[in-house]
Amino acid sequence: MVKNLKALRNKKGVSQQKLAESIGISQQSINKYENHNIEPDINTLMNLASYFSTSIDYLVGHTNIDRIIENVQKYALNKEESATIDGYRMLNNRERESIRLIIQNYAANK
Repeated sequence: MVKNLKALRNKKGVSQQKLAESIGISQQSINKYENHNIEPDINTLMNLASYFSTSIDYLVGHTNIDRIIENVQKYALNKEESATIDGYRMLNNRERESIRLIIQNYAANK
């Protein structure tokens, strides 16, 4: 079941028809995924995840992380650095881009 599809679609402000056209399926299919416990095939799940810049795990409710899950490199961080990273991860994409630009600006002046 695609537990988070409707929430993602509403958050993005896109209709079932627009979403369906964007990923190459019917509006009726989107309706079935959202309302009738019909499950999409893996290709459709991948297209939905790509469209919403999220993971299949989030779409199907296996995680509450609503962004693409990327490989993470290990770093030895102190408490302050860890808290900063935790705060950054709670931001939306626009807010993260603002922080990245601020850091780039400060780093360029060093």
